Amino acid sequence: MKSKTSILKVFYVLLLSQFCGTSLWFAGNAILPQLQNRFQWQPEALGYLTSSVQLGFIIGTLSISLSGISDRTSPSKVFFLSSILGAFCNLFCLLDISSFTLVLTSRLLTGFFLAGIYPIGMKIAADWREQGLGHWLGALVGALVLGTAFPHSLNLFPGLVKAEVLTIVVSALALLGGVLVLLLISDGPFRKAALKFSFIDVQQAFKQASFRSPAFGYFGHMWELYAFWAFVPWALSIFKQLNGQHFSVPLWSLVIIASGFFGCVIGGQLSRLIGSKTVAAVALACSGFCCLVSPFIFDFIQEIFLAVMSFWGMMVVADSPQFSALVAQNAQANVRGSAITITTSIGFAITIVSIQLLNFLQQQLQPQFLFLLLSPGPIVGLIALLRKPSKFD
Repeated sequence: MKSKTSILKVFYVLLLSQFCGTSLWFAGNAILPQLQNRFQWQPEALGYLTSSVQLGFIIGTLSISLSGISDRTSPSKVFFLSSILGAFCNLFCLLDISSFTLVLTSRLLTGFFLAGIYPIGMKIAADWREQGLGHWLGALVGALVLGTAFPHSLNLFPGLVKAEVLTIVVSALALLGGVLVLLLISDGPFRKAALKFSFIDVQQAFKQASFRSPAFGYFGHMWELYAFWAFVPWALSIFKQLNGQHFSVPLWSLVIIASGFFGCVIGGQLSRLIGSKTVAAVALACSGFCCLVSPFIFDFIQEIFLAVMSFWGMMVVADSPQFSALVAQNAQANVRGSAITITTSIGFAITIVSIQLLNFLQQQLQPQFLFLLLSPGPIVGLIALLRKPSKFD
């Protein structure tokens, strides 16, 4: 058994590396306002860029599962290679940053290799920590949140940080994260070969009510999460326009998204006391309430609007690691690998639908009502999570 010092080293290195690698996720969103101003891209570009990353991630997760590469190769090496390739795919758009098609392609490829960073980071954590995994997952998803928010921090200096420089900085971070994992994290003592993906296994998993409940709760959560993250800068800009306020959109985008870190960490700690299901339900109910009241918050004073958005940012992702834990715990051991893979893929496919829905309707609806379209996700997810199995399940 590895010493406590070794386990803590792995934990902190993995947190830092996960932050560095997942900063690739919203790098395109962070530079988009600059590119729209320079090249007169349409408002719909936001949805297309975000969805292309999600689509790449879906293809990547399925490819990793079908190929079995994470079984045949050290997870640390997969993480390293994915970080390197993801960084270079992120840089790919610099060949002609004025080309929206090239930027879209760059985002799609980056999403593909993110599938070797985020999920593989979770696998490395599971290889090193058997007891108290929920706490580790909470911290790792928190690192994902900070990585997602980080590119917005560079936009705090629009006169100093051009889109090209921001892209290079984020790619350099991803490279650093991959190198740290390769050099400092070996294979964990609890490493086990994951079962190969099987559609038959997936069908078996969804026949179990105990698995369906958190899985459909997760789907509802995903309907809201990435669409909210993608449109946070838009919501802040709309509030400024409607109310004539003056505050930094990049700064508050960073604060609102990064607040999810505290939600994940606190939720991970609370799960030890009250259980993952309760934490997930409370977080989902809170973010769902924010969806329902969203038409009214644009009429609030600035301080209350920003406070509500920050609270929403904390709650919208606090349930994510708990759903991951619940799905893993309630999948039968012989189908766990396939069940987790397809659940993750379906969840990210749902994000594409919700992002594109908001992307299309942002020009059709009064802006105050746009986030209301996210409310069905938390509502349906909460019903699924709390539903008691019937005698026919």
